[in-house]
Amino acid sequence: MSVATTRTEAGVEGLVAPDPPRSAGRHPAVTFALRAIGPVLLLTTWYAATASGVLTEDVLAGPQDVVRTFAELWADGQLPEALRVSITRAGLGLVLGASTGLLLGVVSGFTRLGEELVDSSMQALRAIPFLALTSLFIVWFGIEEASKILLIGVACTFPMYINVASGVRNVDRKVVEAARSFGLGRLAIAREVVLPGALPSIFAGLRLSTTLSVIALIAAEEINVTAGLGYLMARATDYLRTDILALCVLLYAVIGLVADLALRLAERVTMPWRRAVSIR
Repeated sequence: MSVATTRTEAGVEGLVAPDPPRSAGRHPAVTFALRAIGPVLLLTTWYAATASGVLTEDVLAGPQDVVRTFAELWADGQLPEALRVSITRAGLGLVLGASTGLLLGVVSGFTRLGEELVDSSMQALRAIPFLALTSLFIVWFGIEEASKILLIGVACTFPMYINVASGVRNVDRKVVEAARSFGLGRLAIAREVVLPGALPSIFAGLRLSTTLSVIALIAAEEINVTAGLGYLMARATDYLRTDILALCVLLYAVIGLVADLALRLAERVTMPWRRAVSIR
């Protein structure tokens, strides 16, 4: 490794390491413009198809109609209440599922006994599509909020478990042994060494679980709902209101994107040393 020789202000010659290479990143405005190309192209195609009559209103309302419907539903209070209910359902289910997956992933990844006790059962349960549990959950927990939140929680548990267990197993064992040699107990090693080392995998699991929480929310809101975005969609289906249907679909997408953006920001703040590899 090469070093650079410099002279300090005191006149003493010393050795210093060279500055690390700096990556030439894109300007934020350029990055934003590149990311916006796809959505803008889709929106333009949608508008052109509806304005030209290729897509009629009974098939899909135009974006201008969706914007008008958004303003009407927001003004009369229906949309804010529906968003509050749906986001609460998805959030509670995500917290429940992600917490369960995190705990089981640490137990399975940290000890051989934990893996033997937990992993086989989790792998078997993971093979069951969570949508297949909908009818059972209605029988077990009724048609109230509990069945909806638990269904979302089940969907979020498995991606979190898989990523956390894998991340814990991939933590450098030399670091764990070093921490043990300093007298740290199992709980302290898990908290101070294993979890920080598995943080990238934990965030990957969280992002997958967040996406699944929105997908499961759509399924859960088919269970006899009287509030939420699913209720708005059910009523819109009865009256063939494609503008409301398109609006609800877009809002589901926005909820997922905003949640994922928040997690990416948290990941960047928590792990500032990690940056995407750019291949030019």
